[in-house]
Amino acid sequence: MTLVLASRSPRRSDILREMGYTFVVDSADVDETPLAHESPRDHVQRLAVAKCLRVASRHGRNVVVLAADTTVEIDGDILGTPRDTDHAREMLRRLSGRTHQVHTAVCVARGTHETTVNSTHDVALDTASVTMHPIAPDALERYLATGESLDKAGAYALQGEAGVFVRELRGERSTVVGLPMPLVRRLLDRHGVAHAARGLSPDATHP
Repeated sequence: MTLVLASRSPRRSDILREMGYTFVVDSADVDETPLAHESPRDHVQRLAVAKCLRVASRHGRNVVVLAADTTVEIDGDILGTPRDTDHAREMLRRLSGRTHQVHTAVCVARGTHETTVNSTHDVALDTASVTMHPIAPDALERYLATGESLDKAGAYALQGEAGVFVRELRGERSTVVGLPMPLVRRLLDRHGVAHAARGLSPDATHP
């Protein structure tokens, strides 16, 4: 059984590798524009499924595909990846001194290439709550200058330099980083994907 990670995110690769899985990467580009009136939870689940099934269509039944999507929610709004530095600044100012939710959806499916059998896919969601310290303007500008915010949902990386902005985390750290470990383990076990690690706790990964 071959495991394919449908993501080019180095953070997700790090987590999956730390969990003891052997895998290859085959990413999918999908339109991540939210649908009208789509909730943040529905949004990440839809995108995780879309990525997973697109990659599954390129592989045979001996392949299991894992895909994920992460978004930040505040005031019911979706904060995805910023368009540019100004957009990142706007997002971080909105998160400053407040609590927000981070949703990561995971989808797992068998490959469907050259088969008429529809792939049975499993999709599930995990949510963590993050409270930020008030971010001083000079600290914000220093962070933006690193460029770290430009490919991150909500314009920050918990495992990076923005970690100092976080006052409290409730939930799985790996959910905020982009791949909730207990959820991934459960879904891959269901699809018969073996891993090499033994006795590795969900909190053991700190990318």
